[in-house]
Amino acid sequence: MTAVSVSDNPEQSRYEVRLDGELGGFAEYTAVDGVVTFTHTEVAVEGKGLGSKLVRHALEDVRAKGLTVVAQCPFVRGYLEKHPELA
Repeated sequence: MTAVSVSDNPEQSRYEVRLDGELGGFAEYTAVDGVVTFTHTEVAVEGKGLGSKLVRHALEDVRAKGLTVVAQCPFVRGYLEKHPELA
């Protein structure tokens, strides 16, 4: 069974998704005055849902912290269009 985990790495200003402990992708952001702007997302392995898990976790985490999201990254923007409940 494959283990997938997502966590915030504030030192590098990005959320990271790991597949069996190995970095499988990330969503970079800037955070200023309560606004988290997602700027770039990369996923190493396509077709496994890693990008969706990564972005969903990141958006839920930002929301739980009471912060505002700005989606400059096309992947994050597209995800929000498909999942308006996270906007």
